[in-house]
Amino acid sequence: MQYIESLRVFVRVVELGSITSGGRDLRLTPAVASKRIKELEGRLGVRLFNRTTRSITPTEVGRVFYEQARTVLASVDEAEAVVANFSETPRGALRVTAPLGIGRRIIAPLVPAFTEKYPEVQVQMRLSDRLVDMMGERLDVAFFLGVPKDSNFKLRHIYDCPRVLCAAPAYLEKRGVPATPEDLLGGRHNCLLLRYPRSPEYFWQLQTATGLRRLEVEGPFDADDGDVLTRWALDGQGIVNRPRIEVAQHLRSGELIEVLPDTPPLPSTLGCLFPHRKLQDPKIRLFVDYMAEAVKASIS
Repeated sequence: MQYIESLRVFVRVVELGSITSGGRDLRLTPAVASKRIKELEGRLGVRLFNRTTRSITPTEVGRVFYEQARTVLASVDEAEAVVANFSETPRGALRVTAPLGIGRRIIAPLVPAFTEKYPEVQVQMRLSDRLVDMMGERLDVAFFLGVPKDSNFKLRHIYDCPRVLCAAPAYLEKRGVPATPEDLLGGRHNCLLLRYPRSPEYFWQLQTATGLRRLEVEGPFDADDGDVLTRWALDGQGIVNRPRIEVAQHLRSGELIEVLPDTPPLPSTLGCLFPHRKLQDPKIRLFVDYMAEAVKASIS
């Protein structure tokens, strides 16, 4: 088993570009990860990496070995999935990602109940509003809010989340309440945008009586964290476009006021993606099924 684990360390070091990152990804210290790499090189009798003080890159034989190691690990994972399907006790690490807001408020609170039900499964959750590379980061399940573009994964639809435009009373007193979608254009209002490389939200789509209206809105600043946008809106800095479930408490308290309620933003799909496999690991199937039902129950 240590040889297999050494292969896993080697593969992650190649993919993440450093021993520290590869070890951390597998919950190993840099010293242990480095030891595993040296043991692997000693077993094979070759140097797998070129090392400098600033970088580590696979040698030519390291690149060839990487492809074969990935194949071996995929076969091992599939073999373990076969055995797990005969067992009533799923086990092992489950790597999960979710957007920051939805992850904090909805997904993460439901995880402990799942691990209590299946105590031999370890859920490793990473929260980020950025787009993730599921294959590159070896993720098992990725929750999303919006419309996924990658069709190479299985998709489980969970819930259609209404979105809302809202702002603080102080902002609306200062800048006025928009009466039509057109009032959001031309710099008449500060629109708080979620932006990052490959971000989909460089415009807002509103539902109008004549169909969807795409607005190229703008504002003086933006962020790659949805909760930062909500904080700015609460501080009176502009109008924000957020899933209603993420700002519901602020709307109830009056800290935020809904604007343009007759032309709301297009709802976002809450769902999850997971890789296609000939034989699905049962812990992935159980987790997806459990979370789909638990999330709907928590939102309803």
